[in-house]
Amino acid sequence: MSQTPLWRIALVVPEAHAPAFAEAVGDHADAVSTFELEEGGEWLVEATLYGAPDETRLQSRVAVLAKALGIDEPRLAVENLPPIDWVSHSYQGFPPIRAGRFFVHGSHHEGTIPAGSISLLVDAATAFGTGEHGSTNGCLQALDRLSRHLKLPRRGRGGALDMGCGSGILALAVAKRWRVPVTAVDIDPEAVRVTRVNAALNGLTGRIRSQGGDGYNTRIVSRHKPYTLVTANILARPLSRMAPQLRRHLKKGGYAVLAGLLNRQERHVIQAHRNQGLRLVARIPVGEWTTLVVRR
Repeated sequence: MSQTPLWRIALVVPEAHAPAFAEAVGDHADAVSTFELEEGGEWLVEATLYGAPDETRLQSRVAVLAKALGIDEPRLAVENLPPIDWVSHSYQGFPPIRAGRFFVHGSHHEGTIPAGSISLLVDAATAFGTGEHGSTNGCLQALDRLSRHLKLPRRGRGGALDMGCGSGILALAVAKRWRVPVTAVDIDPEAVRVTRVNAALNGLTGRIRSQGGDGYNTRIVSRHKPYTLVTANILARPLSRMAPQLRRHLKKGGYAVLAGLLNRQERHVIQAHRNQGLRLVARIPVGEWTTLVVRR
């Protein structure tokens, strides 16, 4: 049976105009997404659709929108994507990963789990976080180091929070290493769903409290504060913006693992947290990404 060919539409635009262009190309596509290429700079607007798009009409719409916004017309890329077995492809691109004592692997892994390691079963999915990204890897290394001296309560307040949980990988790591309940929150409902699936796959359904909401304003977050440990693998700008809320939710003497920032962005993030009385105690660079550990 023949398959309808998949096409890709892409263009790079200033951050302020990304939503408008996403809406413009989204009307011609089956799915559309936007990605930050540089903080405060350009964003990639990317869309996919089944069947060839009306390129002339699409180009015209982009040109009219650019003129209305008073910016140069962005270059529009339209290409036919080759057919791919995405399940096999994602598995091939996701080999087992070591990060400290954590061993992250998919359900396709047929090898043994290294002795003394902490197994985290996380399949490639629609939510971010399988351990291969530098920021996630750095977070896992930070958690491994903290686990050697940091104790978390097994009940009541003062436990752990995973802010912007994505796939739930950091919540899983904390729940397995410390054997404690973890509150996991994300603004994306799909991330919450994937976190719950991964919790079940790892036998941690009873320990992961996953809920959707607006960051620290989520009711479940307030219910279990203050926290001895907070993980937040998001982006540099929201990390800096949320620093005051982190301080209010972090127990005195507690630690926060912060990631999702490029090496060149760490000064800004560090200063934002220093302004809140949070002290830098460790930095873990992995490639172009840096993970920070701060303490209140």
